[in-house]
Amino acid sequence: MDVDWRAVSRRREVETTVRWGIIGTANIATKVARAISLAPGNEIVAIASRDKTRAAEWAKEHGAEKAYGSYEDCLADPEIDAVYIPLPPTLHADWTIRAADAGKHVLSEKPLTVDPREAVEMVSACRTNNVQLMDGVMWVHHDRTKEIRALLDRSELGELRSVTSAFAFNWGATVPTANIRARKELGGGALGDLGYYCVRGILWAFGEIPERVFAASRYANGVDIETSGMLFFSRERVAQFDCGFTTKGRMRLELAASDGTLTIDDFVVPGSEEQASYSIRGRAQQPEVFTVGPCIQEVNMIARFSEIVQSGSPVGVWPEEAVATVRTCAALARSAETGAAVEVAPE
Repeated sequence: MDVDWRAVSRRREVETTVRWGIIGTANIATKVARAISLAPGNEIVAIASRDKTRAAEWAKEHGAEKAYGSYEDCLADPEIDAVYIPLPPTLHADWTIRAADAGKHVLSEKPLTVDPREAVEMVSACRTNNVQLMDGVMWVHHDRTKEIRALLDRSELGELRSVTSAFAFNWGATVPTANIRARKELGGGALGDLGYYCVRGILWAFGEIPERVFAASRYANGVDIETSGMLFFSRERVAQFDCGFTTKGRMRLELAASDGTLTIDDFVVPGSEEQASYSIRGRAQQPEVFTVGPCIQEVNMIARFSEIVQSGSPVGVWPEEAVATVRTCAALARSAETGAAVEVAPE
């Protein structure tokens, strides 16, 4: 997303600042808090934790005005317009619905949830209360993503036929069982944590959900630590991905079309805020490299979210894309568990 910060700042002079509460002190909250501070017209008002002392320490470090010892108190604060929820995935639905009922716009950490039924309930609650819902997939807000989307829409690569994605890092020889990624009751597992990005990339590229999926997983401590899958789309198009906690880090998205192949080697988190790149291999022997930047994708995410909040008109595409990702991941998880292909029924 190309953001004219000066224009945004001029608009903010006559608009109300979007005032944020953060529900939870997970590590990712620090990154989003920085983005809120950098995006014009946004302000961190409060942090909430089950531990009041921890909340107070976080507030002091990050410049929040208020520190709450309960999530409920944060939602009850009339000065807060929007909340960011970086809690474990199985808690997202409950606190999103509570936030919506309290009239707060909601930016939920990904995955939106692991249960498609919960995802629909979250969207319904936000729609009923006329508040925005968005999941925290940051890469879709990067200027590079916008540039590639325009390229695809102009069919510069020809017909897109295949998408391949991978996201992985290596835990080492021992599964860290205390980590929420390794705890089934909190929604852990590689598919929801890493594969969610891969699946979103595939759906983003094709612009639709698959007709059916097939997946295989390896499990430890009750969660998948490796998952590979295939997604079958209309017009005999196909996608494949793998994700896991057992291999050296990869964040790759490849779009293969009739006239060229586009590759991003760091699609989830660009290696630099100053410059992000992608390459296209067409008829030439060597790929052509393109660069975009500077850009801070999480700042773009906050800017886009706050623009919607200020408009007073929630945008449906963001919760729709999140629900589609949840539905597809849930179908992949069922396939891995049963060993059979799973149909992804239209809504």
